[in-house]
Amino acid sequence: MADIERGAAAAELEALGYRQELRRSLSLFDLVVWGLLFIGPIAPFSVFGFVYNASHGMPALVYAVGLVAMLFTALSYMAMGREFPLSGSVYAYVARGAGETFGFLAGWAILLDYVLLPTLVYVGTATAFHVLFPWLPKTPQILVYIAAITWVNLAGVSLATWVNRVMLALNIAVLVLFLVLAANGLARGTAGAHLDLAPLIQPGVVTPKLIFGALSLAVLSFLGFDAISTLAEEAKGGARDVGRATFLSLTLSAVLFVVEVYLSGLFVLGHPPFTRGDDAATAFLLIARILGGEPFRFFVAFAGAAGSLAAAVVAQAATARILYGMARDGQLPRALAHVSGDHQVPDRGVMLISVVTLGTSLFFQERLQQLTALVTCGAMLGFLALHASVVIHFRGGARGGNLARHLLAPVIGAAIIAYVLWNAEPAAKIGAALWLVLGVLIVAVQKLRGRRLTLGPEL
Repeated sequence: MADIERGAAAAELEALGYRQELRRSLSLFDLVVWGLLFIGPIAPFSVFGFVYNASHGMPALVYAVGLVAMLFTALSYMAMGREFPLSGSVYAYVARGAGETFGFLAGWAILLDYVLLPTLVYVGTATAFHVLFPWLPKTPQILVYIAAITWVNLAGVSLATWVNRVMLALNIAVLVLFLVLAANGLARGTAGAHLDLAPLIQPGVVTPKLIFGALSLAVLSFLGFDAISTLAEEAKGGARDVGRATFLSLTLSAVLFVVEVYLSGLFVLGHPPFTRGDDAATAFLLIARILGGEPFRFFVAFAGAAGSLAAAVVAQAATARILYGMARDGQLPRALAHVSGDHQVPDRGVMLISVVTLGTSLFFQERLQQLTALVTCGAMLGFLALHASVVIHFRGGARGGNLARHLLAPVIGAAIIAYVLWNAEPAAKIGAALWLVLGVLIVAVQKLRGRRLTLGPEL
């Protein structure tokens, strides 16, 4: 059965004009594991302080709204994934749905997310351990993390999947322990905790601008379901399994997020905003200490670091595959389309990302909140392009599509994403705009040189 699935998936790829070069070894379960790890079952822990501050103490409402927003985006990923079962994610879909130029710009935009997400992991992990152990500087940690993650990805997707399963088990252990300690603390009234709607809704405080502004930071916790699409050429079941894994990993994670931040909010009821900087970046460690003292605080930091580094494995792998997809089409240097003979991974893309993240990590190591906002802005730009490509490709449902799925859903999804972007931090919007302008300049230079953007493995 597995061989039949691999053969059918390879045939889908060949029908689009590409050879099967990457190894098809990922089952539906593996894809869900990759998605859960990239998203992270305890992802809100790392940005809890930022979201708590921005939402005025209503993090659960922010994540509930985020679930709705991301479900519309997941539907667009699934729609385009069924049409084009290729590596490259947003780039591959928009290029074929809306044209080569827009595809390049969409891929360029989402690269801002994928390139900086490992940076965010390295800086966030180094910050957490620096807070726990002030004598441990951030820079040496970052160097070790980058070297280890790069080695795992160069060793092949099978090893990376095995590492991810171990890290996911550790994340689940932390989550279960947190839920048990939170329930016990709530029953005992620890730190004044009691059942209250404040973390979910505060009628006199809540406004759309407030919630969507906070969502521009919380969206970071959801990023990852989209990365599953970059593994389309390594999935045994092809586009079908990618679509299922996308929906399952997003839904499971989002439900957990709402429960986690609601319970967390009960232990800081009425707490003033966390001080900007390392205090806000490690705010959840305060809750961990309230619930389980120093041992649990350390365990959360260690497990959170392990989970984050697993997300970095997926992020680097996904970025390398986007570079591979764009380079294979000649929209980036074709050298980046190289696949290693032993492990069948885009090794040059992996190495390039490791070098880039080294530079960005050193630059952003004291700018964690700005980095968080910039990552989400890159993702939002890519998502906007994705929604537009669904409408264009299916002609609003007229081209063999469904009116609700291929017109209403992407339009609603695009409107939500646009509003999130509008309410993002000004500095992050400026940074994302400059990145997009750089992409436009690259396209302009290519056109001036008489080089047409094309799709397909051969120019």
